Amino acid sequence: MRANRIAVFLRGCARLVSRGGRWYFAWLALLGAMIATGVAGYARQASHGLIATNMRDQVSWAFYIGNFTFLVGVAAAAVLLVVPAYVYAWKPIKEVVVLGEMLAVSALVMCLLFILVDTGSPQNMWHIFPLLGTPNFPSSLLVWDAIVLNGYLVINVTVVAHILYRLFNGKSYDKRVVVPLVLLSIPWAVGIHTVTAFLYNGMASRPYWNASILAPRFLASAFCSGPAILLVLFQVLRKTTGFPISDEAISKIAEIMSYAMFVNLFLLGAEVFKEFYSATEHSVYTRYLFFGLHGHHAIVAFAWIAVSCSFLAFLLFVVPATRRNIYTLNLGCALIFAGVYIEKGIGLVIPGMTPDTLGEIYEYTPTATEWMVAAGVFGVGFLVYTLLVKIAVPILDGRFQAGMEVPLEAAPEAKPAH
Repeated sequence: MRANRIAVFLRGCARLVSRGGRWYFAWLALLGAMIATGVAGYARQASHGLIATNMRDQVSWAFYIGNFTFLVGVAAAAVLLVVPAYVYAWKPIKEVVVLGEMLAVSALVMCLLFILVDTGSPQNMWHIFPLLGTPNFPSSLLVWDAIVLNGYLVINVTVVAHILYRLFNGKSYDKRVVVPLVLLSIPWAVGIHTVTAFLYNGMASRPYWNASILAPRFLASAFCSGPAILLVLFQVLRKTTGFPISDEAISKIAEIMSYAMFVNLFLLGAEVFKEFYSATEHSVYTRYLFFGLHGHHAIVAFAWIAVSCSFLAFLLFVVPATRRNIYTLNLGCALIFAGVYIEKGIGLVIPGMTPDTLGEIYEYTPTATEWMVAAGVFGVGFLVYTLLVKIAVPILDGRFQAGMEVPLEAAPEAKPAH
């Protein structure tokens, strides 16, 4: 009997994602083109090896790992919705928390894909699997990272699937299933970014990353960038699907972000002070980032753009009037996204390896192949989120349940709740 209900649910989901308007299919076509571009780029990389990228012995982590680190933060940011929704039972956010958990699922899929393409060949991945490979557990932080990322993915997929399946059958979620998983997801969300920070932090030969505040900085920036994406997505969903996302929920998320932005800027300032005031030989990496070194200035402009974007975004979010204004809110979201994306990519990975351990400066820039592969990975992530939303919204707003016809169109546009 249960198998029949699950089969009905899956068939309903398949019908939901196969129907939509022209804009929906135009969006799917765009994502398909991005994925095809990524497949073409990865085919070239697989054929020629990682020499098709600009990564070399001097800079062996670069664009792929920078994107991976950023997206781990996006996935971890779902906890900002989970705590007020499930721990404090705050209704405005509880109504949209599933959308945040689906973003975590999509971000984790992209994280794992970026790790896959960075290894060069897919068969290299089997080494970290228990029984199949030879993982150096528990000594290897890479194995720990694989455990926490995949574990967090399983938790979020389980919670989302359970909630949607129960609502589809006209029932509320089972607290015996959801509450323990949600409570577990809170420290686990902190853990995925902490272990990722430890991957950098544990490399004694890379002094730029040997800072005890690296993990807190990772978490603070994650609680800025992830919610920024969510705020924009909520507005898009409210416009395109009519899903009733209240202004109160958006305002509260923005307020929490302002605190995270302050902590992020404070920790950055503390780290910069330590580097320049002490002026040891290890400050060479920070000098390269902000001022260049021996005529090499490739990433200096990016460093100052990132700091400027983060500071301007903080000013927009800390003032209640600009935080509540939809235009300055969206401008702040764009600025914080740009600031953290540059900080986690160019500002974290490249200076950590430049100069290298022998003092050589190799100025890295991504190749067309790397851009193509990254476009494909983001295309997959956007596709996953799009399909999840296409399934979730009609179920969450009660337009699609067991025994009902699949809705052909989105619900009429709902006015924002005040």
